[in-house]
Amino acid sequence: MNIRTDFPHATRIIESCWIPISDGARLAARIWLPIDAEQKPVPAILEYIPYRKNDGTAQRDAIRNPYIAGHGYACVRVDMRGSGDSDGILYDEYLLQEQDDALEVLRWISEQPWCDGNIGIIGKSWGGFNGLQIAARRPPELKAIISVCSTDDRYADDVHYMGGCLLGQEMLSWASTMLAYNARPPDPKYVGARWREMWLERLEKTPPFIEEWLSHQTRDAFWKHGSVCENLADIECAVYAVGGWNDGYSNAVLRLLEGLPGPCKGLIGPWSHQYPESADMPGPAIGFHQECLRWWDFWLKGIDTGIMDEPALRMWMMESIDPNVSLQMWPGRWVAEAAWPTARIGPQRYTLSGTKLAPDSTEIEAISDAKTLIEIVGVQSNGLDAGDWCSFGMAGQLPGDQRRDDSLSCCFTSEPLTQPLEIVGFPVVNLRLSADVPNALLIARLCDVAPGGASTLITRGMLNLTHRNGHETPEPLVVGEQYAVSLRLNAIAYVLPVGHRLRLALSPTYWPHAWPSPQAATLTLALGAENFLELPVRTPNAEDDALQPFDVPEISAPLPIEMLRPAKVERSVNHDLLTGVSSLSILYDDGRIYFQEDDLAYDVVSQCDTEICEKDPLSARTRCRWRIEHQRGEWQTRIETDSVMTATVEHFVVINKLEAFEGETRVFEKVWNFRAPRNGV
Repeated sequence: MNIRTDFPHATRIIESCWIPISDGARLAARIWLPIDAEQKPVPAILEYIPYRKNDGTAQRDAIRNPYIAGHGYACVRVDMRGSGDSDGILYDEYLLQEQDDALEVLRWISEQPWCDGNIGIIGKSWGGFNGLQIAARRPPELKAIISVCSTDDRYADDVHYMGGCLLGQEMLSWASTMLAYNARPPDPKYVGARWREMWLERLEKTPPFIEEWLSHQTRDAFWKHGSVCENLADIECAVYAVGGWNDGYSNAVLRLLEGLPGPCKGLIGPWSHQYPESADMPGPAIGFHQECLRWWDFWLKGIDTGIMDEPALRMWMMESIDPNVSLQMWPGRWVAEAAWPTARIGPQRYTLSGTKLAPDSTEIEAISDAKTLIEIVGVQSNGLDAGDWCSFGMAGQLPGDQRRDDSLSCCFTSEPLTQPLEIVGFPVVNLRLSADVPNALLIARLCDVAPGGASTLITRGMLNLTHRNGHETPEPLVVGEQYAVSLRLNAIAYVLPVGHRLRLALSPTYWPHAWPSPQAATLTLALGAENFLELPVRTPNAEDDALQPFDVPEISAPLPIEMLRPAKVERSVNHDLLTGVSSLSILYDDGRIYFQEDDLAYDVVSQCDTEICEKDPLSARTRCRWRIEHQRGEWQTRIETDSVMTATVEHFVVINKLEAFEGETRVFEKVWNFRAPRNGV
């Protein structure tokens, strides 16, 4: 990674700026721009998120925004209503108020003397989501967006539910994160003496988001709001959709390419939940700042950079590796498609035959549905080697060797491959099965089995079988009745080499990714022609070798910081042989960071623990705790949260506790007790 300090334009920073909203609220902003922008107006790039410009994203902002501003743009970083130094309360994700405020922010930016009226939006995760949502409102100032690690469907592909399954660790983990984040105080350096009044109001009024999320367990109007897939034609501006195969949000890139009516490009690397210039675990990182400039120069300055003459989709074709939970670099190569969908990718069917996964091109023994039944017994601890649903490039987050989870699942394995197999797109599993309970899950994992036996996760999918006919109205299973079920796995680009085998692993449990069904479930698979895996197989393209390589990552100078306490990650799995309890414990200690220019110490520690007892799905329990501290001289605040989620046969139960301290004096304490009826989950 190269650090640049020389740019075509000298720049300046407006450290703190207030954007007025029509209801009287003010949103806090920080702006980087060329020093002569008021005499020679430039396009503006907005990033609009709730993660605090002064400390939460300060390091990330420092390596990007001076770089982009130095190439002739105004970079505007805005704290959303209720976050950072901005006024108001943040009541939930992606509310209409958030979009309405953004429209006013865009209008304000366009009216500034340093802006030429052309604006783009960039964002990762929350900022990627609302970039799409704001684009769907069609503000006239917005000409293009770059949406990184985002989704077009808030129910199908987000941190709450997938396939109608409640995400057992991630939902509470993310909700507890936002409970702690929203409780952080405004900075008196920027808001003055009113910081305490603003802080206490936030502490009192900001709700635990999980209560609303658990109140909507199906794909209802709550989730359709903000899901741009409801009408992709609403988005007319140019969209650059970026994702990573090891992130939780890569599926939307392919859907956006297929469904958006306007200009769209897609880029998917091997990355986790990171911007591509900083990606590791796994890399390789790319010169994403340079790529963004090519996009912005074309759409905001009218400069023909050639970016729209290139293939619509560029992907990292991941090569086979031995399992590694902390992989630094994922081997592979860049491939491209002129359009998506593409005729270069076609279906290849593998039939489930006995314990084999047999290509339809081979002769397989005919199997009678009535006589050949396979039971798939639910083992509650299955899934502990799954890695994180959404990895953030930290040690231990990637999936480990799948052999233990394979042994707890029903597996179908191919013969060794005689030629390489390139999988690109969404694999689909079709099955005929029954269940012994009215509420059961189906988990499918696709694995790469090396000659030595190591099993590497390729991709996976989950389906709540009460959602087999859609996610809006759950339908309980009739015990013993056979159903034809189709399950689409997450999209992937992966090549299996000669000599490796393909494995499909099926199970009704996957803790802690999927919250278990109320009763232990056994699925019965009726083997026959209706049971098959359909792979999207890509014909290799010699033109891939001629693709122009991405530039080496370049960044502007990092913020001067001092680590007063080093960061660390701890992660462990334990199986108690006496009690039958399996547990996963994860500690993320970001260390104590001292921002020298702001004279601010920032300290964040989080702990997430999950556990489940074998044969008892009602023993599932997730607990997440946070501690966040700010200190500048005598000003010192601390936030502590403790969130616990359990379930009964009929309800989900969540207890949230929040404490706030000024110095060592506790100034706020609140406990929320919440129960939500289970609705087919």
